[in-house]
Amino acid sequence: MKVSMSIELKDIPGQLVLALQPISDFGGNIRSVVHHRDKKTPSGRIPLQLVLEIEDRNLSVLVERLKERGVNVVRIGEERLMDSMVVLLIGHIVHSDIRETIDSIDSTGFAEVVELSLSMPGVDLKSSASVTISAVGTEELKDALAILEAAAEKKGIMVIASI
Repeated sequence: MKVSMSIELKDIPGQLVLALQPISDFGGNIRSVVHHRDKKTPSGRIPLQLVLEIEDRNLSVLVERLKERGVNVVRIGEERLMDSMVVLLIGHIVHSDIRETIDSIDSTGFAEVVELSLSMPGVDLKSSASVTISAVGTEELKDALAILEAAAEKKGIMVIASI
């Protein structure tokens, strides 16, 4: 399963390795690490966000091992949406009600628009958007893209998706 985790480390050398080694020990695969070296928590620790894949049966043992090593485990959450893609949209995106298009994907229950970045150079000019769609699996991601493409076609918006 894919898990996101927020932890806090002591501000001393070697703490990052101390926190990451047990993930490997329990057969986990680290997908991403965001180490906020320049920030500190109220307790003076360094916050760290992880996304990892680990077998369900090993998660609780991993958390215990981290706590034994002095790592504060602040939050654990299962990641439901496993596959993602970025799609570019070009056209009158705002005027064609992008919210309706997003809702049509979000309402499927198997996919969501998780990020939207819009560039609108002028009220009457075409805009562009980068849209990140995440889904529970590859086939569901394809279905979500098909929903987006159908909505975009009706609204005269060009869709550029990765191959």
